[in-house]
Amino acid sequence: MARWCYRHRLVVLVLWVGALFGLGVTASSAGTNYAEVFSLPDTDSKRAYDLMRKAFPERAGDTDTVVWKTDEGTVRDAAVRSRMEDALAEIGRMEGVGAVAGPYDERGAAQISEDGRIAYAQVTFAEQADAVPKALVQDVVDRARAAAGDGLQVELGGQAVTRVQEPPTGTAELVGILAAAVVLFLAFGSVFAMLLPIVVAVFGVAGGMFGTQLISHVTDVPELASLLATLIGLGVGIDYALFIVTRHRKGILSGKDPEEAAVAALNTSGRAVLFAGGTVCIALAGMLVTNLRFLDGVVIGTSLTVVLSVLAAITLLPALLGVLGHRVLSRRQRRRLAASETKGEQVNGLAARWSATVQRRPRAVAAVAVVLMAALAVPLLSLRLGTVDQGNDDASTTTRKAYDLLAEGFGPGFNGPLQVVVDGEAPTGLVKAVEDTEGVAQVAAAPPANGVTVIQVVPTTSPQDVETDRLIDTLREDVIPAAGVQAHVGGVTAVSKDFASVTGDRLPLFVGTIIGLGFLLLLLAFRSLVVPLTAAVMNLLAAAASFGVLVMVFQWGVGLDLLGLGTEGPIASFLPIIMLSLLFGLSMDYQVFLVSRMHEEWVHTRDNARAVRVGLAETSRVINSAALIMVCVFLAFVLSGDYGAAMAGVGLAAAVALDAFVLRTALVPAVMHLLGRANWWLPAGLEKRLPHLAVEPKEEDDDGPPAPAPEEKAVDGAASVVHGFVRTPEGEPVRGAAVTLLTPGGRQLDRVASLADGAYVVAVPSPGTYLLAVSASPHGARAAHVTVGEGPLVHDVELTPGGVDVVS
Repeated sequence: MARWCYRHRLVVLVLWVGALFGLGVTASSAGTNYAEVFSLPDTDSKRAYDLMRKAFPERAGDTDTVVWKTDEGTVRDAAVRSRMEDALAEIGRMEGVGAVAGPYDERGAAQISEDGRIAYAQVTFAEQADAVPKALVQDVVDRARAAAGDGLQVELGGQAVTRVQEPPTGTAELVGILAAAVVLFLAFGSVFAMLLPIVVAVFGVAGGMFGTQLISHVTDVPELASLLATLIGLGVGIDYALFIVTRHRKGILSGKDPEEAAVAALNTSGRAVLFAGGTVCIALAGMLVTNLRFLDGVVIGTSLTVVLSVLAAITLLPALLGVLGHRVLSRRQRRRLAASETKGEQVNGLAARWSATVQRRPRAVAAVAVVLMAALAVPLLSLRLGTVDQGNDDASTTTRKAYDLLAEGFGPGFNGPLQVVVDGEAPTGLVKAVEDTEGVAQVAAAPPANGVTVIQVVPTTSPQDVETDRLIDTLREDVIPAAGVQAHVGGVTAVSKDFASVTGDRLPLFVGTIIGLGFLLLLLAFRSLVVPLTAAVMNLLAAAASFGVLVMVFQWGVGLDLLGLGTEGPIASFLPIIMLSLLFGLSMDYQVFLVSRMHEEWVHTRDNARAVRVGLAETSRVINSAALIMVCVFLAFVLSGDYGAAMAGVGLAAAVALDAFVLRTALVPAVMHLLGRANWWLPAGLEKRLPHLAVEPKEEDDDGPPAPAPEEKAVDGAASVVHGFVRTPEGEPVRGAAVTLLTPGGRQLDRVASLADGAYVVAVPSPGTYLLAVSASPHGARAAHVTVGEGPLVHDVELTPGGVDVVS
């Protein structure tokens, strides 16, 4: 497939552009039909909501609030009253505004604070917040705030108002892409190579967004799905293309034709991308086991975007590689390649040295990594799930100012009232019992409507206060049962509390499902019980540490001012399910790319130390680059203006950074060194029954020039190996040294080039004595007889400039 896409690149490009254009036109014509369907079956707040709909079926539109405060006198003064009545009357005449309920009539007396300095009016739109035109909301905001001045402060709150104070759509995405471009340019040194992953990611994300818009017309998809699909699509799209382009460039620099390099890259890293994308989709699908139906649309949107990103990486990318040819390299690399001065892209020396350090001191590295992750996970013990409201907005926003004014004038609980809903007429005893309950500031019972009575309860504490949660429990468990009546406690605060409880109850099943599925996939891929078990433990450790960071930032307020994210509060109830799905999927990506290279070496050499060392040295740089890109993309969503999206962005950025830079680069290889050959243990009976799944097939060595055809095919029938390191007298690794194994008579049996950390391995057909010759310019050459028995032989070589061994 890669070869076909490469050779028919113009056809592939036309198909992709045409498909994206067609999807875009269709989606634009159809528009969006996002539905914020939020249902918690079998919860007390859901029963209260159903009764509320029965009582007030006509209340379909979003209700926002206009709040004003006077510095002198009261809001009843003629000067204040005339200005606000004029403004409210003009707002009420706007097309799309259903009703305006002000404080200056008999029914609005309760809308003025006791001291008379603060009042509010409720503006009910004809549509829900997401359907109200932004231009209309902006007109309402402008007209209301135009009445301010001369000691009168006017602010507005509500969901519709929140939408008009958000930054322009696309700001976060653009910043994320620009940051990723900088990292890619530093990694590749080529503008064309930098653009390839970005173009692939944009095609995948755009296709996913348009597809999600169309799907929203046939099933319930929340608007959150589009935001999360963009978040995850940009990250995985760029990363997947990065892995393939890196392998492709390595192939060209080793002397391959661009077409063969592209085919080899897609047949190796492309397979790993396909596998990694599958693991992300499986992790996302794990949300379905929670039976929270509003998450179904999130699963559809994010999974579709991941699938299209993978499809773009394995079809569109090889076509683009065909268009660029050698221009995927930097100018300096092309000049050196033309002059035959390079045979392989130099791997970061720091990566090779770090890999050697981990091998020498695995216990120390593991101990430091575990202590760091454990320290970051400690704040998780104080995690509290709850509602995120406008009290968390930045202090400069009008929604936050309106929230604070209402709390000042009517008490902190006014921003999150509870509704005790009775099917029938509420007995006087219930109203009196609720009023006498500790933590209740105000109670108002409305006349029965359609056979339902609603008792409005204003707590003395804010919606996010833990005391408000306790008040809900008291009403449900003590007050209502004691009154002997069938009633339910509802309201936004009660819904959030129930959601947190449901999430906590179903989280173990959810985590067990995605951990179990990931375990099975890695078991099939790497033929090992220990490798997937290690990955599962690491994923849980990454989740604990990343949630610890979330608690520190958003619940304790550490760094919130620096990020410009308002004030601290509980962690959003929806976040654990969504964030764990994305985290486990992305963690599996890095595990697959790291361990697949280790597994390749293990299959060839059966030397665990070498497999772990080489795998880490050759993949850590690209994994860290990919992680840095994801961190930039996720952190950019702090600029989205959405507090929940910012929370998800910071949490995922922390998770990816800790997973890549601490777990996969330090703890995983250190643990694998300590476990030794046990890493690859699989019971013989299980080995026979498991189907074979090749994540990354072994490719021919492309790190050096092809060896002349040997007289004996030593690799195919190798009985053992000789392996070790090629180093200078100072201990520096020698990369690209030609290591040749010959018979005592001079016949060549095997020839390889040493890797970035100086490691080499040559195959031996049978026990006996052989000649091992090693040479590298300008380091000199060495040769020695080696005697190989039944097992592998370790033989390190030290090259001295100008030195040549004579062996008879």
